[in-house]
Amino acid sequence: MPASSSKRRARRTRSANGNGNGSGRTRSRKSVAAKSIRGWAATAPTSAMPVRSAAEMDRSDPQFKAALKSFGAATRFFHKQNYKKAQELFEEVVGSPARELAERARVHLVLCEQKLERPAPAPKTAGEYYDLGVAELNARHLDVAIEYLNKADKSAPNHEHIKYALAAAHAVQRNADVALEHLKAAIALRPGNRFQVRFDDDFQPLASDPRFKRLIHAEADQNS
Repeated sequence: MPASSSKRRARRTRSANGNGNGSGRTRSRKSVAAKSIRGWAATAPTSAMPVRSAAEMDRSDPQFKAALKSFGAATRFFHKQNYKKAQELFEEVVGSPARELAERARVHLVLCEQKLERPAPAPKTAGEYYDLGVAELNARHLDVAIEYLNKADKSAPNHEHIKYALAAAHAVQRNADVALEHLKAAIALRPGNRFQVRFDDDFQPLASDPRFKRLIHAEADQNS
């Protein structure tokens, strides 16, 4: 897919953190995470403290410092609800020789696994269905993409970007008749789509179809 089409779709996908306040909360969480790590040995209940042994790592050891850095990063990802990335980092810490950090990471790892096992909330709005549909289209899961996009179209008919995405999905699937129907609607709603589609590789399967050629060059023919 060329940059023009992928950027267009990316712009229409809403950011989960695009509220203007994310940076402030991130700094706050970083501060809390750092304090909790530094103060853990002093504040944890005696029963939760690991028994220090001669084999336990010194805190000045480079491996301990690396594990501490990974633990801090994992904690930040956890608070951002990026449980997959947090899981990966906690797994690194669990496998490190830093025993006390490994024990703490193991607890967080269980929490990450529980969060990841929970199903994602079902989409409810046309925008949510559209975002999922475009993601599946880009991943070339075409049947799923079309299912999501059809639901978006049903929920919010006559939206050109939904019609365009449906046309692209059907074009890739080589459903020419359906693809052209949606593309015609997308162009009627937004004539600029006539020019965009010329540079969108998703429509390459339609390139030799005379109906497709007439549709995307109709305006030029009328002005000639």
